Amino acid sequence: MTAGPTDRSVDPFEADIAANAGYLYTTNATLSSRLANGRLTDVSLAIGDFAGRRVVDIGCGDGTYTFDLFEAAGPSGITGLDPAEHAVRVAQGKAGGRPATFVVGSAFELPYRSGSFDVAYLRGVLHHMTRPVEALREALRVATSVVVVEPNGYNPVLKVLERCSRYHIEHGEQSYPPRRLDRWVRDLGGTVERREFAGLVPFFCPDWLARVIKRIEPLVERLPVIRNLGCAVYVFSATNERRAAQVGPDAPSGPAG
Repeated sequence: MTAGPTDRSVDPFEADIAANAGYLYTTNATLSSRLANGRLTDVSLAIGDFAGRRVVDIGCGDGTYTFDLFEAAGPSGITGLDPAEHAVRVAQGKAGGRPATFVVGSAFELPYRSGSFDVAYLRGVLHHMTRPVEALREALRVATSVVVVEPNGYNPVLKVLERCSRYHIEHGEQSYPPRRLDRWVRDLGGTVERREFAGLVPFFCPDWLARVIKRIEPLVERLPVIRNLGCAVYVFSATNERRAAQVGPDAPSGPAG
């Protein structure tokens, strides 16, 4: 997500927090949301290397995904950043004694020195942004690698939902073709290292339908062409080779001075 006057979606997400003490697909989530979210976490772990590393979760929302990643991957520490103040407060309340920090901030101007993190995680946030390339640039600046999860802009059903679904419209959703995401990374001096098309279960559908779709999900993910058009998300990891060459084990971290 973004912050500032160009943000398309902070207000609707803040309204979700006020109504549900979390997002519709995280707090009291339906079966379909739990299945969809679980698959996104699994593929993130398959694509990225988070274990023992310093991670920043850009667009962390209410912290649900942040803690899913923390519990499954075991990073050395994790920082969540989001422009939605109420969401950040909810995330802070979930932290307990875990080495997790949550701050309110803009993805366009991350308050960290270059090379402060090993991995920047952007899960389902670029498609809410009016300036996604700037967010990618900042992610590649503060971390030596990025892991990005985005709705699959090749999926025709998704494109229809973005035009017709009240939820998608209110939350400013605009998916991008994977080839465009790849090009943005290249233009910023990065290299896409790994990529996957994954997931099939919609976030919001009846339980019986979610169970049926989940059964055929592995097959769809394996089929060339079909997975490109049918899968729910495009997931990739990328590195900034120039940044990686500049950052060593003693690189400074923490907020920029």
